[in-house]
Amino acid sequence: MRIHCIQHVPFENPGAILNWSEKQGHELLVTRIFAGERLHAIETWDWLFVLGGPMSVHDENEYPWLNEEKRYIKEVIQTEKTVVGICLGAQLIAHVLGAKVFPNEQKEIGWFPIQWTQASIELPLFPNPSSESVVFHWHGETFDLPDRAQLLASSAACKNQAFIYEKSVIGLQFHLEMMQRNVQLIIEHCGEEISVAPYIQSEKEMLNAPLQLERSNMLLYGFLDQLEQQYRHS
Repeated sequence: MRIHCIQHVPFENPGAILNWSEKQGHELLVTRIFAGERLHAIETWDWLFVLGGPMSVHDENEYPWLNEEKRYIKEVIQTEKTVVGICLGAQLIAHVLGAKVFPNEQKEIGWFPIQWTQASIELPLFPNPSSESVVFHWHGETFDLPDRAQLLASSAACKNQAFIYEKSVIGLQFHLEMMQRNVQLIIEHCGEEISVAPYIQSEKEMLNAPLQLERSNMLLYGFLDQLEQQYRHS
């Protein structure tokens, strides 16, 4: 299987998605759209991952490639291929589906719990989820739930944390792909956002979380295993 990742900045890379892909024997194609790389033709890959980034979906003037990316994501969704958006990626998916993307009341930065909805438990996406999982966040914006989408998870700071649209388009406001180096990189490049606030952790708290990292990656791998199983039976 060929997996296509759209990367928006050098410091937010596929992380643990690459580990899973290599272990499963899949090919991972990365388009560094910020560097002017061309998006791969839709017929040349099987899954699309839209990664995170510090920009807003509304920043087309500063990042003109956002216009091309939005058109591409919309076209991919129409093909009914598997699409997974992470943080900015989830916001882009919501945006092209006609939902509003806007500043959240609180910034959410660090390891905080999400609560899974009944829909997420009933759908074969996250294997045997408990009612709550601690995951990594770094976002100041949120989105309305797109029409015909199902809410999968919420947190105290942000209601719409995850959704599924139709059967194969999934938006995750949080980061399951983070590894230790990924956390270090985002702190190095976005650390000016760290302040004293109810849902912002310190650098030390974010970096000293080996158990959370391990559990988050296991949740990612289980999710990807479930997607792969669905793909093989489709």
